[in-house]
Amino acid sequence: MAGSGPPHIAVCIPTYRRPGLLGRCLEALAGQETDGFAYSVVVVDNDSEHSAAETVHDWQRQSAVEVHYLVEPVRSISLARNRAIANAKGDLIAFIDDDESPESAWLLNLFRAYKEFLADGVLGPVIPSYQGKPPLWLVKSRLCVRRSFRTGTVLANPKYMRTGNMLFDRRILDGDQAPFDPRYGLTGGEDSDFFGRMLKQGRIFVWCEEARVHEDVPPERQRRGYHIRRALIRGVNNADREPFLSVGTVKSTVAVVVYTAVLPILLFVGHHLFMKYLVKKCDHLGKILAHFGVKLIRERTF
Repeated sequence: MAGSGPPHIAVCIPTYRRPGLLGRCLEALAGQETDGFAYSVVVVDNDSEHSAAETVHDWQRQSAVEVHYLVEPVRSISLARNRAIANAKGDLIAFIDDDESPESAWLLNLFRAYKEFLADGVLGPVIPSYQGKPPLWLVKSRLCVRRSFRTGTVLANPKYMRTGNMLFDRRILDGDQAPFDPRYGLTGGEDSDFFGRMLKQGRIFVWCEEARVHEDVPPERQRRGYHIRRALIRGVNNADREPFLSVGTVKSTVAVVVYTAVLPILLFVGHHLFMKYLVKKCDHLGKILAHFGVKLIRERTF
């Protein structure tokens, strides 16, 4: 890694109109354990009205950790991530979302896994933290629970790879300061696209189960409509990355037929199963419809 001192990690946080959650994230980052590395924080405010400015400036005055504040006025998660990378001074770059709170050894565990497994990047688990008492169907369906792996597992499918909890060597970018595709700036899915391209280039990403962050799940994300809309827009993104004449389209067509047939039965078996497979159906249905030019949801505003 570059430089004569210890490796430096730039922790990047894109944020959009969530100053309270951002403050909680910064508070947790200020208490990170370190061993063999230094770190700083880069906050990119994707709100042209600078809604995160006061929160960040408060932390700049009181925190021993260096915090940089930038504004990306054009609403786009891709542009916000790219601006963060362009202004990150670290040998390594980490990403965390503004609605997530890392455990105290989060960054240390990512760094240790990066060194131990000689990886290009490391990802870790995002654990849901529900506000209030969540609906039983949501908990039992595990719609908010992302798949985890044993530490050291090499990840080969971008479906399970997200930027909400990750660390990577900036050298894999090969000088590209804008690695996140602006086409996904309003829909999400820019992270799956990024990882897909990195994997095709032979980059190695591993999992670290000990590098945990906790994601806030507010009441609006505990509703059925939220998960249905999210599935439909995932389908749109998948259609953009997959040709119409493909095995994937055949699988999606079969899945829609099968799920449509079993959903009435599942409604009586258990509502959590009904919702789980309804969301799966919407993933596939959104993709098929998008191939025919029908995009039920074009932007992620939820």
